[in-house]
Amino acid sequence: MNTASVKWVEELTFSANTGSGHQLTLGAGSKEGEPSAGPSPMELLLLGLAGCTGIDIVHILQRQRQPLQGLKINVSGQRAEENPKVYTQINVEYIVSGDVDEFKLQRAIQLSEEKYCSASAMLDKVATIETSYRLE
Repeated sequence: MNTASVKWVEELTFSANTGSGHQLTLGAGSKEGEPSAGPSPMELLLLGLAGCTGIDIVHILQRQRQPLQGLKINVSGQRAEENPKVYTQINVEYIVSGDVDEFKLQRAIQLSEEKYCSASAMLDKVATIETSYRLE
């Protein structure tokens, strides 16, 4: 079982701890556009998606003996205007470097989306997730 906890620090800032021993600060600006002490919970959802699918892509391409040299994943999300402001549209862009076979990359992305990435499977229940990739 995964666990996590947050403790209020001040204003809209929290200290977060994971069951695996990691710590980070998260928060939100007091007013729209105001800087915060750390990422917001909704930003962390996007990071979770990027990390989850990234782990899948690297693992799959390595098993296929593809010469992956780099992977960057950009994720953006559009939120509903009314509360709760859930993500309604998410865009995932994979930027891949190395002499990776394009068909194998497409297959790795498909496997991550449809079979392996738990974060994608959860967010797909409320948002449309569109993916794109670029080989460099």
